[in-house]
Amino acid sequence: MAVLEVNNIEKHFGSTRVLKDVSFSLEKGNALAIIGSSGSGKTTLLRCLNFLETPNQGTISVNGETVFDASRPVKMSDRELRSKRLHFGMVFQAFHLFPQYTALENVTLAEKLLAQERPDYKQNRKQILVEIEEHGKELLAQMGLADRTGHYPHQLSGGQQQRVAIARALALKPDILCFDEPTSALDPEMVKDVLEVIQQLAEGGMTCVIVTHEMGFARSVSDRVL
Repeated sequence: MAVLEVNNIEKHFGSTRVLKDVSFSLEKGNALAIIGSSGSGKTTLLRCLNFLETPNQGTISVNGETVFDASRPVKMSDRELRSKRLHFGMVFQAFHLFPQYTALENVTLAEKLLAQERPDYKQNRKQILVEIEEHGKELLAQMGLADRTGHYPHQLSGGQQQRVAIARALALKPDILCFDEPTSALDPEMVKDVLEVIQQLAEGGMTCVIVTHEMGFARSVSDRVL
């Protein structure tokens, strides 16, 4: 069964139809590259998947569960929205790290906030926070940043900041990891490091949707190209 099924998605901004009848499916552990000219709707498609935009038409299903159906417009509570977004980890082209937090704090922030909703949080708060910190350190080590946990974003290179952003997206164990042109804000010498990290994730079985202009990378890392 496909981990992600997108059917007949449309998105309009006023009279402009940015997405028209977009459908695709993605098997668990596969990588899908989305390519196209600037303004063709690639980022808008990712934003629809992650509920940052609301499609005008279509359905989105994850692991057989319909998480969005435009024919049944129901206003979701903040909690429901957070729950649905947990299916998707998002890595933006502009990093979007919190400048006042260290690399480790950026990676662990969402997990710490989510933990507060656990029924055993008050009783086991100290142990839960220790486990979250250890998980964050493991993810940063996976990104080659074990020695940068206490550094702030302004103390990191662009490539290092993007790897922190990838670790942050992985922290909540998403079903699908989405990348929005993850190398477009990087200097050319930093591109290779970030692409290698993404390729390792894809080869390791992480289900990925990657918007990219790197044609060679799209060819080498993806199981399908849209």
